[in-house]
Formats: sequence, C-alpha cells, structure tokens
Amino acid sequence: MPENYKSWTQRSEHLSADEIVRIAVSAADLGFRKFRLTGGEPLLRSDIVSIARRIWDIPGVQALGLSTNGLLLPKLAEPLKQAGVRSMNISLDTLDAAVYQKLTGGRLGAALAGIEAALAAGFECVKLNCVLLRGINDEQIIPLAEFASARHMPVRFIELMPLAPGGPLDERHFLGVDEAMTLLARHDTLEAATSKPLGHGPARYYRLGRSGGLVGFIGAVTCADFCADCNKLRLTADGKLRPCLGRHGEIDLHQALRSGDSLPAAILAAIANKPEHHAFAEDFTMNRPMTAIGG
Repeated sequence: MPENYKSWTQRSEHLSADEIVRIAVSAADLGFRKFRLTGGEPLLRSDIVSIARRIWDIPGVQALGLSTNGLLLPKLAEPLKQAGVRSMNISLDTLDAAVYQKLTGGRLGAALAGIEAALAAGFECVKLNCVLLRGINDEQIIPLAEFASARHMPVRFIELMPLAPGGPLDERHFLGVDEAMTLLARHDTLEAATSKPLGHGPARYYRLGRSGGLVGFIGAVTCADFCADCNKLRLTADGKLRPCLGRHGEIDLHQALRSGDSLPAAILAAIANKPEHHAFAEDFTMNRPMTAIGG
C-alpha cells in the first residue's frame, strides 16, 4: 500500500456497480471474453460479489478472475465461487511474518488463511503472485516455490515495476527474473513448459524437476518481447480506461456513461490508442500508484 494509506472508501467519482457492468456489457459486445476484478484490493467493495455475479451473467463472458491479497477470502471465497469467479490470483511476497507486516501492514496468518479458503472453495485455478524485491524477499524464492508446489498451486515471480511514485520501493530493490531463475535452478531443475498451461498472460512457465511444481516468471521490465501479445485494457475505479499499464494515456468514460455517448466507441478509441510497448525503460514516472490502476 502507499505510504500513510489508511482505508478505502467509495467516493462520488468512483464507478457504481451499474456503471461497471454497463462497461463490461459493451466490452463483451465488442468481443472481450475474459474479465478480471483487481485493484488495489477489490474485496474492500461491499458489492464485489454482486458485481462478479452480474459480469459472469453477461452473454459472451467465458472467464472471470479476481486478484486479491487474500485477507478477506475466508468469508468471501465461497460466495465469489458461487457468483462465477473461476480463477484467483493471490499476492504473497514472503512467508516471513515480520517482512509481510512491514510490506503490507497486514498479518501473514490472515493471508495464509485466505489461500486455504480459496483452495477449499474449489476455484478452477488459484495462483500465487510474488513481486521480486532485492534485499527483502530474495531468500523467499525457494520457500515460496516449495509452499506453492506442496499445495499444487502455480507461483509467479514478477519483476518490480516503476509504479509507486514516492513509495518505499525503488530501483535499488529491483531483481530480474533471470536472476530469480538462476537462484531457483540451484535448488531444483527447471524444465520449460512446452505450452501455455495457464491462460494467455505474459508469464513464462517452468516445471520443477523434483516436485513437479509450476513456477512462472513475469519479466515486465527486462523481457524485450513482454508487450508482444498484450491485449489488455484496464478500467480504473474512477472510470478511466488505460490502454497500457506502463504509459500515461487514459480515456475518461464518465461522459459516455452519464451523457448517453457511445461506450463502444470509447472502448474502441482505447484499443486504437494501445501502444506497441510500455515506457518502463524510458525514465518512466507513474502519475498514480498501482493501487489506483489495477493489476
């Protein structure tokens, strides 16, 4: 969370559930088939289960996922499963309780309970996401891989992106996926997965030779072809459509929502403005934190 972050409350500029669903309907009409509820922390919205159910009921929607820190899953995992959520990405950067508290302000035990709740609910896929942080969780790569493998979950190691202006994490903490792979390969063999075993995202997956665990690596900064297959648009809580996580361009959907203008035209404009690659290597400075954009 950003420094001094206290709580999340819905504000007047935030999209209502009806507005979110209207945008999802227009996107599905244009051919979008996969939706993900993310944040920030999407489970802080009191209407999150209703939003999930309404999106899943849209004709044409084939996949519905959710990204979360897991803290509220003991109560919400089963309702979300019943509402139509099919996959769950849960952030877990460390198994060290003190480091977890320092990074998130939360309790590791609560996150682990959320993971167990997601597994018990029977989602089609539960994945762990770990952001690589030099000097903070380097030594957690192997424990996290073993933790995930023991529970038959994939774990994905993700490069730190320049998305926290003024935050405590900066380039000094950057750890590339190649180095992470080298560290893990000293512990177990890595065998490249011959096909994309999980969805259509940017992760490159490998099997651990001894345990058979699945590990993915997301090299958002160092992989030259990271953007090659990207077909994502991100909708922010305050109604901005972002063609690219790593560039500042946004299209404001409020006018289309509240004045009767064409939502499909606004979405197509965002698609037309989707760049070929992000700007992370171009002294990129974020104008809003990741918690306000969506993972």
